[in-house]
Amino acid sequence: MTHETLDAGATLPAEAIDAIERAATAAHPHEELFSARAANIKQSAVRDVFDISMQPGLVSLAGGNPYLQSLPLEKLGQTAARIIAEEGMTALQYGGGQGTEELRQQICQIMAAEGITDALPENVVITAGSQSAQDVATKVFCNPGDVVLVENPTYVGALNTFEAYQVQVEPIEMDDDGLVPELLEARIAALQAEGKNIKFLYTIPNFNNPSGITLAAGRRQQIVDICRSANIIVLEDNPYGLLRFDGHPIAPMRAANPDDVIYFGSFSKIFAPGLRIGWALVPAHLQRRFYLASEAVTLCPPPLNQMIVSAYLRDYDWQGQIDRYRTLYSERCEALLSALDEYMPEGLSWTRPAGGFFVWVTLPEGVDTYPLLGKAIDAGVVFIPGAAFSPVDGPSNKLRLAFSAVPPDAIAEGVRRLAPVLAEAIKR
Repeated sequence: MTHETLDAGATLPAEAIDAIERAATAAHPHEELFSARAANIKQSAVRDVFDISMQPGLVSLAGGNPYLQSLPLEKLGQTAARIIAEEGMTALQYGGGQGTEELRQQICQIMAAEGITDALPENVVITAGSQSAQDVATKVFCNPGDVVLVENPTYVGALNTFEAYQVQVEPIEMDDDGLVPELLEARIAALQAEGKNIKFLYTIPNFNNPSGITLAAGRRQQIVDICRSANIIVLEDNPYGLLRFDGHPIAPMRAANPDDVIYFGSFSKIFAPGLRIGWALVPAHLQRRFYLASEAVTLCPPPLNQMIVSAYLRDYDWQGQIDRYRTLYSERCEALLSALDEYMPEGLSWTRPAGGFFVWVTLPEGVDTYPLLGKAIDAGVVFIPGAAFSPVDGPSNKLRLAFSAVPPDAIAEGVRRLAPVLAEAIKR
């Protein structure tokens, strides 16, 4: 067990658990074969909480899962069967490393719905979800010791990727309008004065995971301009953009900056995460290196999965499904916010997202949410501790609650169970 492996009954401090793990594994001669990079690859705390949340009787406010029950699953099953029966020689064979032409054209149409109207299929690279795109970008641009900039907090999967490549991850703070340009500019200047080599800024501008915060429209160009002047690429990760509750997405940073932004998209939140299909829209002058690195990782994205996605986009009312998702997630978000207003003790605050899956809760300074997880599980509810989402080591007084996969009545019950756990922690 590592300190990322969450056990409701664990009481040992993280340092003691780490020491036990080292003592248990160091004796094996294979230990000396590990690369230095392997030491930076950690088990995800989020994944461990997912496993815990499967226990019967628990209300899970942990997992950012789409509500797949709203999809026409029986009809989709028939579509998949037809593809295999009629086009199986293509669907089950190796495919092109960049992805199918049809899907890349369809992806350009999806991006156009958010404001990227100049995308070309030849600059789209299909990836195994946006997680794979993050890995490829880090491999292509970063040497060990290089710096990448991230919002604080940010997506735990991206942090795991960056740490595995032995880069220095530097957090930039956010306020209610997202990444603060003045703090970004000042941090870049300070790092450059230290002789650091900054490669890219990784940002989730729409309904940031985990905070739910959206980068204000007025800041987006300012941030790209700051990065351009410092010769820093922007990685814009946008899996939630179409899930804005009011149905009016904010234009991505990539829309007006085709040469300075690599744009990541995914079908995980707007269709089905199990298909593991995402994409990167890469500036033309960077496309070949990115594509070759992606091909070296996956050889080819799975043709069957791509063909299922293409059939869904071609033959189904995918935009109507997006509308249903917006309504459903808006109702669940409101249920969560209402329950927090009703049950939570004084001294807490939380974000009020305009879309996406998550609400970010802040407790008073000095309260560490990580040890509270075991108490919450005993009370019948699961959350993700805030420390998982920051590159800064140490305790966090924040936690993430996800509303996307939980019915409104269960959301309210989960918050009711969680409230006394947090109230007791504040009192102590």
